Amino acid sequence: MLDTSDLSATLRMIGEENLDVRTVTLGVNLNRCAGQDGAAMAAAVYDRICRAAERLVPVANDVGARYGVEIVNKRIAVSPCSILLEPHDAATGVKLAQAMDRACDTVGVDLLGGYSALVQKGVTTGERALIDSLPEALATTRHVCASVNIGTTKAGINADAVYLVAQTVLRIAEASRDVRGFGAAKLLVFANQPEDNPFMAGAMLGAGEPECVINVGVSGPGVVKRAIDRLFAANGDRTLDQIAEEVKHTAYRVTRVGELVGHEVARRLGMRFGIVDLALAPTPRIGDSVGEIYQAMGIARLGAPGTTAAVMMLNDAVKKGGSFASSAVGGLSGAFIPVMEDHAISDAVTHGDLTLEKLEAMTAVCSVGLDMILLPGDTTAETLAGIILDEAAIGVTNRKTTGIRIIPVPGAKLGERVDFGGLFGAGTVTAPACPHGNEAFVRHGGHIPAPIHSLNN
Repeated sequence: MLDTSDLSATLRMIGEENLDVRTVTLGVNLNRCAGQDGAAMAAAVYDRICRAAERLVPVANDVGARYGVEIVNKRIAVSPCSILLEPHDAATGVKLAQAMDRACDTVGVDLLGGYSALVQKGVTTGERALIDSLPEALATTRHVCASVNIGTTKAGINADAVYLVAQTVLRIAEASRDVRGFGAAKLLVFANQPEDNPFMAGAMLGAGEPECVINVGVSGPGVVKRAIDRLFAANGDRTLDQIAEEVKHTAYRVTRVGELVGHEVARRLGMRFGIVDLALAPTPRIGDSVGEIYQAMGIARLGAPGTTAAVMMLNDAVKKGGSFASSAVGGLSGAFIPVMEDHAISDAVTHGDLTLEKLEAMTAVCSVGLDMILLPGDTTAETLAGIILDEAAIGVTNRKTTGIRIIPVPGAKLGERVDFGGLFGAGTVTAPACPHGNEAFVRHGGHIPAPIHSLNN
C-alpha cells in the first residue's frame, strides 16, 4: 500500500504535474472470424470489434473522471490479421483493414493495432497477402496500425522478409505521398515483438493472450523530469545513483496509478486485466519529453558522450520501479526515444548533435529502437533493409525488443523539416553517414542464424 508520503507525491503528480494514463488498450482475439468468404470475414471482424469495444470509451472516461486522471487514448489491439488472410489475397486484406477502421469510428477509439505478420522464420500465404496490402491499407485508413516481426533471439533474422519489408516501406510512403509519406509512420518493424504491448504502432494481441483483455500504458516523462529537478533543487550535489533512486521511486508511483485504473476498467467491462506498461513515451509538448530528462541529468546536448549511459540508467531505473510496484508489468516498459514525438530529441537531430548512428547506439539500452525517423525520399530499399538488419541484430543478440519506424518522405531532401502534427510531431530529414555500399550483403537474402545463447533451454 502507498504510505502517506507516497500518496502525497502521487496526488501532486496528478494535480500539478499532469500525470496521465496514456492509453487503455482493449485486446480482442479475432481468430473466430476466419473464413473462406472475404466479405463475410471482414463483416464478422467489424461486428466482433464493435461488440467487444462497445463500452470501452465511456467506461474509461468514467474511471478517469472518478480518479481525476486523464486517460488520453482508448485503443484496440487485435490478434495478428495475417492469420485471417491465409486463404485470401492483398485485396481482401485492404477490405479487412477498412472494416476495422470503420469499427474504430463506430466505437470511438483513436487507433487499432494488430494488422500484423510474424515472419521471423518464414512468410506464409496470409503473411505475404498482408504485407502486399500494406501500401493501400495504410493509405486508405485513419486508425489502423501495422507491424511485422522479422526476427527473434530464438529464430534469428529473416533477411528475405527484411528486404521485402524495406521495399514495402517505400511503397507505403509513395502511396501516402499526399501526406508526406505518413502511412509509413503507422508501420513498426520488430525484432522480439511483445504480445501484450498497448502502445502503437506495435500493439498486438499475442497467441497466448485471453479472448479479451485490458492492458494499460502509463507514461510520465514530465513527472520524472520534475522529480529530478526537485532533487537538485533540494541539494545540487547529487550522484548518479541518487538520481537513479529518485527515478525508481517516481516510476513506482506512476505504475501504481496505472494498475489502479486498469483493474477498475477491466472490472467494469467484465474482462481480465493484463499488464501495465510503464513506458516513458513522450509527446511533442514541451514538458512531456524524455530528452528533457537526460538534460536534467546533466546531458546538456543530447548526443554528447555519456548520452547512451544516461539512457541505460533511466531505462533500468524505470523498469525497477515499475516491477516493484506491480507483478503485471509488461509490454515495452522503459524509455522511448521517438525522434519526431519528442521536441528535445528532434531538436538535437536538427542541430546535428544527435546522428542516426548515435541513436542506434542508444537503442541498445532503451526500451524500443529507431522510432519516427525521417529519411530522404530517394533512400533505397537496400539502405532501409540495412537499417532494419542492424537494429534487429541489436535486439536479437541482446534478447530485447527493438523496433524500427522509419519514414522515407517522398521528394524530401536531407535537412528538410516535416511536420505531421498532433501526437506524431515534427522533425528534420536525416540519413546514415554512409548510406550506400551494403547492396550485395542485403541482396544475399536467406536467414541470419539465431545467436548461440538462444540455446538456453
